[in-house]
Amino acid sequence: MKRYEPVSLKDIKTYPLSRRKSKVVLGDLATPHEKGGSFREFLDKLPPVLGAASLRKVVRSILEARRAGRPVILAMGAHPIKVGLSPLIIDLMERGIVTALAGNGACIIHDFELAFAGTTSEDVAEALLTGAFGMAEETGRMVNEAIVEGVQKGLGIGESMGEFINRSDLPGKHLSVFGAARRLGLPATVHVTMGADIIHMHPHVSGAATGEGSLRDFRLLAAVVADLEGGVHINMGSAVVMPEVFLKALSVARNLGNTVQSITTVNMDFIQQYRGRENVLRRPTLGGGASYALTGHHEILFPLLAAALAEEWS
Repeated sequence: MKRYEPVSLKDIKTYPLSRRKSKVVLGDLATPHEKGGSFREFLDKLPPVLGAASLRKVVRSILEARRAGRPVILAMGAHPIKVGLSPLIIDLMERGIVTALAGNGACIIHDFELAFAGTTSEDVAEALLTGAFGMAEETGRMVNEAIVEGVQKGLGIGESMGEFINRSDLPGKHLSVFGAARRLGLPATVHVTMGADIIHMHPHVSGAATGEGSLRDFRLLAAVVADLEGGVHINMGSAVVMPEVFLKALSVARNLGNTVQSITTVNMDFIQQYRGRENVLRRPTLGGGASYALTGHHEILFPLLAAALAEEWS
């Protein structure tokens, strides 16, 4: 066997640090926050690197899109609603910053429960022990009935829930993102995975209505995506369903001859997982545009984004 001796470092070639290209300079360092300082001052003091730089670029992309009259789609899983972000989402819709909403099937469940009871998000592990998980009577009955009634009128699931909540006397109806979208005339779509939501365990469920309503919503989302040139698509808190739905809607839009190339995509989640990276960030922007990954807890990161947008929007 060949024997190896440790290399000698005495002949290593070096050069002056002043000649090296560096990624961080003194001007990039953060500045301590001062008590009583404004939020704008806080933003300005963030170091212009990595996540903070991406956040600034996302804010700029959204504002540029809206000032040019281009869409901003917020697609999400149910977790953002569960952690209390509905008022911020509604505010962005009312300001005219978010122009379309898309969610998975669990979104309408938590949206309804907050409007109906002012509470949501059960203890799954504890309830599962006795078979009580997902068996809240009003949720299973009223959400399914709203879907059936709306679909019979020719609506999708998102519009069905928004209309049902708006005409109801639910005490928390003002907290419903689907109610707000319906009131503002914005497209709101729901994309269901059959068997994945608690309302599918109830006797009031209609597979025909749920499937028809969700298909209508996919076609509506595809119409919004077909108009996305120059716009922004945000995926928040959905690791599988909404990235997959967006990719198919984008393919339909391009297949039908629509130009959807210069777009900005954003993935906001705890961790950057495969479908978010591929189906939201990389694949849709291969032909142009830009993509940004914002990583962090929704209950911290989204309020930060919303506040930054509010600071700049007029």
